[in-house]
Amino acid sequence: MNERRTRPVGVLLADDEEASREVLSYHLGGLGLEVDAVPDGRTAIGRFDAGRHRLVVTDLKMPHADGMAVLRHVQERAAGTPVIVVTAFASIPGAVAAMRAGAYDFIGKPFDREQLGVVVRRALEHVRLLDENCRLREEREARHEIVFRSAVMAETLDVVDRVAPGDASVLITGESGTGKELIARRLHARSKRADGPFVAVSCSAIPAELFESELFGHVRGAFTGASRDRPGRFASADGGTLFLDEVGDLPAPMQTKLLRVLQERVVDAVGSDRPQAVDVRVISATNRALAELIDVGGFRTDLFYRLNVVEVRVPPLRERADDIEPLVRRFVARFAGARELEVPEEVLAELRRRPWPGNVRELENACERAVLLCRGDRLRVEDLPAAAGPEPAAWPPLPPDGLSLIDLEVDVIRRALEWHGWNRTKTAAYLRIPRHVLIYRIEKHGLRQP
Repeated sequence: MNERRTRPVGVLLADDEEASREVLSYHLGGLGLEVDAVPDGRTAIGRFDAGRHRLVVTDLKMPHADGMAVLRHVQERAAGTPVIVVTAFASIPGAVAAMRAGAYDFIGKPFDREQLGVVVRRALEHVRLLDENCRLREEREARHEIVFRSAVMAETLDVVDRVAPGDASVLITGESGTGKELIARRLHARSKRADGPFVAVSCSAIPAELFESELFGHVRGAFTGASRDRPGRFASADGGTLFLDEVGDLPAPMQTKLLRVLQERVVDAVGSDRPQAVDVRVISATNRALAELIDVGGFRTDLFYRLNVVEVRVPPLRERADDIEPLVRRFVARFAGARELEVPEEVLAELRRRPWPGNVRELENACERAVLLCRGDRLRVEDLPAAAGPEPAAWPPLPPDGLSLIDLEVDVIRRALEWHGWNRTKTAAYLRIPRHVLIYRIEKHGLRQP
């Protein structure tokens, strides 16, 4: 790895004048570059295709193919490669044409040694920043990579990849912790909007009174505390993708406003009378049965069909046990860092045995805990969090003289909390309700952990 970092950067030098080529080669070599010098543009084009040059320095006037041809070729093959044009025919028109074609900089002959050094160092910094940006992008993509081995997940991702290139709205359904946002990011990354922004909004985390401002933005003075204009999430996602997570938790007034945006493709910032056009693909997700919400008046039918042009169901972890091993190995490697930890078969067997009501998120948390508690270089079953207790007993027959629905709800919530050790996140996932709804019901019924 150290050898790769210290290897000189390769520069392709094209100049038909031998004396000039030798002087430039000398100075570029003095800057620590590995110089590949050629006498004409045609040779330069062939050498560029065959090599791994990170910088190109080319004369403008050369036989066979001039510097502009070299520049255009480099831009087509590797647009991020800086091209510095050097010529004795220095002129404003030549400089303008080269810069418009994508030249990094322009130096006239006879060149100044110090000026050449400044331009080359700046170009090398540009290369370094591009490399760093590429590395960060790869790390981000690795964090968002979907790890799987099961056939059911392969089928799900096949649907995702087929609908990704289009612009249709997608509704992602599945239990909490299954990785719905990862699916949304994959849809974005494989769409024509991949170079645009990806903006995620958790509908269950925004207070109802702030929804409109959060999604559509506001202008200065729209309400107390609005000291400046603030763009909403729709405006921030313009040209890209807006991901509405837990869309089933949208308040009724916001459902109406969202429907209008989807229909007309314009947003009205709070306090503004000037609609703003937006170009956004909307991907939504929910862990709730929206069809059932529609039946009880909790969700608009017309909005449902606007969001649900294509539905992608993410299977729970219990339906894809084959994914547990690759997921565990990925999580352990991430949390272990430089440590090399072995994951023995008995640990994997124990993890496959568990029901995982919190799905992949719960499995990830279990792996993090195991890595933190592991004292050697081999995970043990004892390092894992305690397994959940047995399934609650089957419900008794309904009493002939009726029962209290409130008492039944209290009993269900209490038993679910006890089963999950009063872990509210896991209990909410098990009951398939948002966490804030569970907390509200716990407080409403005065439930307390013994």
